Amino acid sequence: MTDPREQLDWMVKSQLEPRDIRDGRVLEAFRTVDRARFVPPASARFAYDDYPLSIGEGQTISQPYMVAIMTQSLALEGRESVLEIGTGSGYQTAILARLAAEVYTIEFYASLLERAREALTALGYANVHYRTGDGRKGWPEEAPFDRILCAAAAEDVPPAWLNQLGDPGTLVTPVDRPFGQILMKVTKRAGRLSWHEFCPCRFVPLLGGEGTTEPM
Repeated sequence: MTDPREQLDWMVKSQLEPRDIRDGRVLEAFRTVDRARFVPPASARFAYDDYPLSIGEGQTISQPYMVAIMTQSLALEGRESVLEIGTGSGYQTAILARLAAEVYTIEFYASLLERAREALTALGYANVHYRTGDGRKGWPEEAPFDRILCAAAAEDVPPAWLNQLGDPGTLVTPVDRPFGQILMKVTKRAGRLSWHEFCPCRFVPLLGGEGTTEPM
């Protein structure tokens, strides 16, 4: 099985559909966005396997299932503005860009952001906006956002994200708990926030915050 289309179809049928990924638009995005375009050449043979892979700077590209469940939780319809914290490889960014109107993505490491920008530009994504820096601060100039997604774990949700989340709006992020990490979904409706923990996970730590020097 060497055709990427066959590999992607296999990935969807074996890893996503059996694990309750049912959103048709999400499944189609995973059949369209080739994960192999976002992994280092040395890891290309593992591109369609369901586990994270190193991309440098101590960061990883998330496993397909985790990208899928977080994306499905956002319930994107195609007209949303999305803030992504942790561009990483750009794979999650590409999925979001296929499903939303605009994506604003922030990466702590300039080297990773530029690599992701090159990959996304080469694939024709014109609705992605890039920034290097502390993702905890969000992107206040472009707020509010209909959706916010973070691909790194913190002890709690930074206040800036809650302030920049639109109303109505949905935020999905991993958080640290005494028993391990878990995905947190925050929804804002009529000024009220609702919090729901729903899936064990394992992510790299969220960088930035007080006492952290931002990369040049």
